[in-house]
Amino acid sequence: MTSPVFDPHSLSSYRATWSVDTRWEDNDHYGHVNNVKYYSYVDTAVNGWLMETTGVDVRDLSAIGVVAESGCKYLASISFPDTLTIGIAVERLGTRSVTYALGLFVDGDEPTCAATCRFVHVYVDGQSRRPVPVPTEIAAVAAPLVLE
Repeated sequence: MTSPVFDPHSLSSYRATWSVDTRWEDNDHYGHVNNVKYYSYVDTAVNGWLMETTGVDVRDLSAIGVVAESGCKYLASISFPDTLTIGIAVERLGTRSVTYALGLFVDGDEPTCAATCRFVHVYVDGQSRRPVPVPTEIAAVAAPLVLE
C-alpha cells in the first residue's frame, strides 16, 4: 500500500497540530496580521508541541534547538481575532537537525490554509554552541512525524 501524497495545503496531511490564538497587537496598520508574526506562531507551535509531547521543558536540555533556516509562503490573510491551527510534520530528521513542514490554517468549518512554512532546528550545546546530536527526547517524538 502506498502512502498518501503530502499536501501542504491540507490540514489532514500534517501529523500533529497546535492551536494559536491571534492577538489584537498582531494586526498591523493594514488590518491584517503582520508577516513577521507568522514566524512567531510557527516557533510557538514547534516548541509548545515539543514540550507537550516530550514532557520536558526544552530550555532545560543540555542541547538547544537554534533556528538555522526558516521560510514562509503567504497564501491568505490572517486577522485578529482568528484562531489558528498549525499543522506540523517533519520533512527530515537528521543526526543534528530537524526540518519541519508547517501549515497555518484559519479555523472554521473548512480550515483555510493561510501559509506554509519551513523551519529548521539545528541542535547545539547550550554552553559552547557547537553542533551536537538531536536530543533523544526530541528525536523520539519527531520520528513519527517524518513524511515518507
